[in-house]
Amino acid sequence: MMRRSTFAAAAVLALTTSAAWSAPARKLSSFDPEVNALLGTMTLAEKVGQMTQAELSVLKDESDVETLSLGSVFSGGDSDPKTNSLQDWREMYERLQAHTAKSRLKIPIIYGLDAVHGHSNVLGAVLFPHNVGLGATRDAALVEEIGRITAREVRASGTQWTFAPCIATVRDIRWGRSYESFGEDPALVGELGAAAVRGLQGDDLKDPFRVLACAKHYAGDGGTAFGSGFVANPATPGKNYPLDQGDVKLTEAEFRKIHLPQYVKAVEAGAGSIMPSYNSFNGLKMSGHKYLLTDVLKKEMGFEGFLISDYNAIDALAPNDYRTAVKLSINAGMDMVMVTDKYRTFITHLTDLAEKGEVPMERIDDAVRRILRVKFAMGLMDEKTRVLTADRKLEAEFGSAEHRAVARRAVRQSLVLLKNDKKALPLSKAAKRIVVAGSNADDVGAQCGGWTITWQGKSGTPTPGGTTILAALKAAAPKAQITYSADGSGAAGADVAVVVVGEKPYAEFQGDRTDLSLDKADQDAIANAKKAGVPVVVVVVSGRPLVLGEALGNADALVAAWLPGTEGAGVADVLFGDYKPTGKLSFSWPRSSDATTLHPGDTGYDPQFPFGFGLTY
Repeated sequence: MMRRSTFAAAAVLALTTSAAWSAPARKLSSFDPEVNALLGTMTLAEKVGQMTQAELSVLKDESDVETLSLGSVFSGGDSDPKTNSLQDWREMYERLQAHTAKSRLKIPIIYGLDAVHGHSNVLGAVLFPHNVGLGATRDAALVEEIGRITAREVRASGTQWTFAPCIATVRDIRWGRSYESFGEDPALVGELGAAAVRGLQGDDLKDPFRVLACAKHYAGDGGTAFGSGFVANPATPGKNYPLDQGDVKLTEAEFRKIHLPQYVKAVEAGAGSIMPSYNSFNGLKMSGHKYLLTDVLKKEMGFEGFLISDYNAIDALAPNDYRTAVKLSINAGMDMVMVTDKYRTFITHLTDLAEKGEVPMERIDDAVRRILRVKFAMGLMDEKTRVLTADRKLEAEFGSAEHRAVARRAVRQSLVLLKNDKKALPLSKAAKRIVVAGSNADDVGAQCGGWTITWQGKSGTPTPGGTTILAALKAAAPKAQITYSADGSGAAGADVAVVVVGEKPYAEFQGDRTDLSLDKADQDAIANAKKAGVPVVVVVVSGRPLVLGEALGNADALVAAWLPGTEGAGVADVLFGDYKPTGKLSFSWPRSSDATTLHPGDTGYDPQFPFGFGLTY
């Protein structure tokens, strides 16, 4: 195990941690006697099958799970069963597992998906704030509780593996995945990432109400150099942005200091799987980086679980020669490969590579051993404890009021008060008239952001059961006359105007942008309210800090609400003073779009609001 002092990181503001937590009940390698006994009975075809993960939407025949001995099936961002209801998910999962029971060795699949802020693929699930908001809470105990609840909602659908948490240390918020990170500081990210792992997995993977976590994306995904990506943003042809496919240009010492400490924490917390990133480190793709995958992660850090590649990520190792890409990745240390629709081709190539000795059998056995360790630890190989169906008792909890109450608390704690002149906040519930305005005031989809039912998310009502900020304000002050105008007009004579602005939903790729300024329509809505001569409270709903421009001067009070998820009532709790704001910035708030790569201690660091800033009432 690597000593923590090797990865010294900057001090962070005080974290609220769990009262007590213990290491996982058993080391994964302790299952090796059982694993090795099974491994000795497996054919090459069965071993290669375990190393293969196919996508649901392109699974050519569900019986392939049985005949090819697939180790896993997954749902990508837009790969869902039928109507996407909880029942459809449960039936799909149980049907696939039934196929595994017909195979020679009866090795169950583990089903993977991106439950990154709640069970975010499934209609009606409780959706928590994205990690950008949770980072502002500084509350590891809360993050752990959110992981526990997410695990229960995931298990209600039968599935038992989430590609979370994302523990990127983001160094440039122009990156479209910034909201998936807890912040810009590796120590903060490490503490909250470990809490998320503990919440999802518990201290025993055999617990049927917990799920397998996947720390991602190892490593450096938040540190790609601007313009080093290989794919252009379609909105601006010819311009390359800091995409996942970009390059991290640092010395090894810098890389270890910024991008590896959180993985030490995740391994200590027992993460059973880790996903290597699309990015390169000084020109070498992570999917084929033997030094970082094998020497550092597996040997130096002592990671005993398995590595799962990102979506078709190994293709980039040899874009015109898939066989070579497979060889490079597996020999570098990749254990299971997310191959989507090429799963049959992958199996053919890896089988041929193994038969010809180009991928040593000891490497094949090591990969399968790691996968089986996790399956044994999860109780999937024990006929007495094996759970191949969803627990119907958990359905009553899915989307429940109890789970929504925790999400509402998370929203309250995530809000950061950035400005409050003339005590514009808290609002008075005795106000006679409140005008609510702005593009994001009445939009659950905007509150939830990307990775919400669909990969990129969408405006409007992508999932039932959510509460918009407008609806929450009306419920909190039923005696007040609360009206809405998108453009901020009609505010004259009101007690206060609350203008909710920010970003529309997006995920990586489409979310990369060079200009982080508020949209003109948002600026105009704020300006219109200001012209009315009433106090103006601005709430920014976004996946990262935005350049405020004139909005800062036009606002009497300013609140960063991040991407709060389905429970808009948590925003109303803070605005009306039922809960005093406690959030602290986990990202520096820049003055301009060309100052997004500066961090505390850097020369020229002069943000609009510094890392750790946050007011209260």
